[in-house]
Amino acid sequence: MNNPQLNQHGELQHLLSTEGLPVRIVRDILDRAATFLGEGHAEINKVPLLHGKSVFNIFFENSTRTRTTFEIAAKKLSADVVNLNIGSSSTSKGETLLDTVDNLCAMHADMFVVRHATSGAAHLIARHVAPGIHVINAGDGRHAHPTQALLDMYTIRHYKQEFHNLTVAIVGDVLHSRVARSQIHALTTLGVPEVRVIAPKTLLPSMVEKLGVRVFHSMEEGLKGVDVVMMLRLQNERMQGALLPSAQEYFKYYGLTRERLALAKPAAIVMHPGPMNRGVEIDSSVADGAQSVILPQVTFGIAIRMAVMSLLAGTST
Repeated sequence: MNNPQLNQHGELQHLLSTEGLPVRIVRDILDRAATFLGEGHAEINKVPLLHGKSVFNIFFENSTRTRTTFEIAAKKLSADVVNLNIGSSSTSKGETLLDTVDNLCAMHADMFVVRHATSGAAHLIARHVAPGIHVINAGDGRHAHPTQALLDMYTIRHYKQEFHNLTVAIVGDVLHSRVARSQIHALTTLGVPEVRVIAPKTLLPSMVEKLGVRVFHSMEEGLKGVDVVMMLRLQNERMQGALLPSAQEYFKYYGLTRERLALAKPAAIVMHPGPMNRGVEIDSSVADGAQSVILPQVTFGIAIRMAVMSLLAGTST
């Protein structure tokens, strides 16, 4: 079966999902990201790899962190960046998604960064555009968020060096989270031997075990001896019906507190894709604590997005 992300030479043509992404490409992206980070990871070097290229950020869903880091990444690569205001665009007047894309292609777009509420939107665009144009999925519905997962993998590698000896726990709203799915695929691709998901039954997909994870409904049981704790945001905007009694009740059983974090390994790191709901998913003492690597994740996200765009720009057609 053809992988829509790869061209006939097995090179990355689009980044749509971590599912089915070859481990060699994942490692290449992580290695490239390291080259963009300055000594001590305090600064990100500017390079001319995308000079003369046009990157269009087309976000049909609101995002601050993801859109901004993509914009910074493209500018660090010396690209021309266009941020499309979907609220005032022709799609609000009835134009179809692909009509909008066709018009942007006529404006000599080289790369699209797409966020959309509908699962599969980035795949649809990738199938539609000409071979020399690249598509990056910046989040589609509940389906995938590959660059978030890749920056998470970079963060883990930065602090833990290897993947083959880790136990990783993903905690929270797995049911509605495109981040969780992308994380699970990336972790298993990189050889993490044990990936756990911790959540109430109402926030887990049916048959989630088929993704190769161990399921826990108790924070106290699930956090024992883990190396990495990956918290998830409650996706209130995607929930239908009363899946939770209240945010306070959720925090009581599934919020990450210092006491619960103490059950993990002493050197365990705490991650969160943002934005955080303090006092709902995570206590401020943990979010701002010594084991939190949440802010470095954001910095690493710029380097990862630079790595993805530079890799795509170098792909032969």
